[in-house]
Amino acid sequence: MRSLFWPLAAGLAQGKGPIALHLKGTNFQIQVWRALLKIPLGELTTYQGLAQAVGKPKAARAIGNAVGKNPVGFLIPCHRVIRGSGELGGYRWGTDRKAMLLGWEASQVDGHCSLRGQSTKSRS
Repeated sequence: MRSLFWPLAAGLAQGKGPIALHLKGTNFQIQVWRALLKIPLGELTTYQGLAQAVGKPKAARAIGNAVGKNPVGFLIPCHRVIRGSGELGGYRWGTDRKAMLLGWEASQVDGHCSLRGQSTKSRS
């Protein structure tokens, strides 16, 4: 896993320049995808939290649909969104891959992921 993502993540973290993407989506999807880009490495949010972040607190289900339409999973980190219950929830590329991505990210920040200021040990 490290060999697959490390060069890309390291380059982004070291400010090696932005990656330009041309994505097609509705205005709402683009708004949600931009909000996903603001979730830092090692942090998680819920669908409800993301709905609040985009100013649509009653749209958690629509947020989930927009998250699911994300065409570039690792670059736009939809894997950092989990259910309010703490369960991983769905992932376009499978929940095993979502768990691996979250585990890899947790290993980059001392083995912890945080949700709303709380720290939780990685389960990977």
